[in-house]
Amino acid sequence: QLQLVESGGGSVQSGGSLRLSCTASGDSLDDYAIAWFRQAPGKEREGVTCINSGGDVAKYADSVKGRFTSSRDNAKKTVYLQMNSLKPEDTAVYYCAAARVATMTDYWGQGTQVTISS
Repeated sequence: QLQLVESGGGSVQSGGSLRLSCTASGDSLDDYAIAWFRQAPGKEREGVTCINSGGDVAKYADSVKGRFTSSRDNAKKTVYLQMNSLKPEDTAVYYCAAARVATMTDYWGQGTQVTISS
């Protein structure tokens, strides 16, 4: 079992930065890939980035490429999403999710609100 809690959301102006954290409790994060999703009001949930269990491979949506960076510290059971050059269209609730292919299990956090004003 894994419990995920996101933190670090808030309100900033366009061009600003935020760093989100996704902290796990329960099981170790070592065997899990971690993804960040976001959902804006009235829109479908969108995949933002995914980082592998070792933390050496990360993929990004085109909309955030070059601005967002995902990293992880398995010893701290925490995954980070550094968001720079934020735009109003980045406004959404951001969720982290952990997936383990071997057991076909996934876990989700409760989300953290990110609001970017122009």
